Amino acid sequence: MEPVQPSAPASRPRGRGIYLLPNLFTTGGLFAGFYAIIAATQGRFDDACIAIFVAAILDGIDGRVARLTNTQSEFGVQYDSLADLISFGLAPALVMYHWALSATRLDGVTAGKAGWVVAFLYAACAAMRLARFNSQVNQVDKRWFIGLASPASAGLLASLVWTCFVLGYEGAQLRYLALAATATAALLMVSRVRYFSFKGSGPRSDRMPFLTVVVVLAVLAAIAIDPPRVLLAITGVYALTGPVHAAWRRMRRGEAGKAAT
Repeated sequence: MEPVQPSAPASRPRGRGIYLLPNLFTTGGLFAGFYAIIAATQGRFDDACIAIFVAAILDGIDGRVARLTNTQSEFGVQYDSLADLISFGLAPALVMYHWALSATRLDGVTAGKAGWVVAFLYAACAAMRLARFNSQVNQVDKRWFIGLASPASAGLLASLVWTCFVLGYEGAQLRYLALAATATAALLMVSRVRYFSFKGSGPRSDRMPFLTVVVVLAVLAAIAIDPPRVLLAITGVYALTGPVHAAWRRMRRGEAGKAAT
């Protein structure tokens, strides 16, 4: 009788607990967004703005963790979108409302309604931006965002409030600036303007040039020195790159059309 060959040990299935790892980062971002809302209602606008940036950092980590650990799931995608709606839709809108937009009531009943209407417009545009992104995620060039990404838009509003707050400005003094900034950020999110996503493409997209590393380190050092104003400069310039690039492309097409005729 031939000896029975021992069977190869079966590979152990991946523990279900590993799927909690990316979702823990998502939950942390959701908590930061919720905390920003609570802090804004208490007048602690600097803490509220910091919490929004913490949520943005965690939002950038959770997807990378999921890919590195091969734990992507449809649940994680939907959970991340819902958390983003709170952290980058409702939180910035309510922070801006409590800081400045609510002060529009000082100019009368009609003007007072403009404050909460614009805050709602921002939250609604953030929801539509996230829905459009999820529905077109496999149909667009990953090098570009169509419309201003909701974390970048939230960072723009948060850095504006944070900068003005630390400089000693009252929200009521800048209520019309806040109206314009909130409405502009909302419309940029649902626009067709393209923004560079910094994701790259191709097999070498995981490599970073040395000059890029130096620039990133310099930016981090500048943020450490003066966080609110440096972040406002970064988010403001990034928000402008989309319209400027669109105008440049339109001008180039016009010149090409004239040359062809």
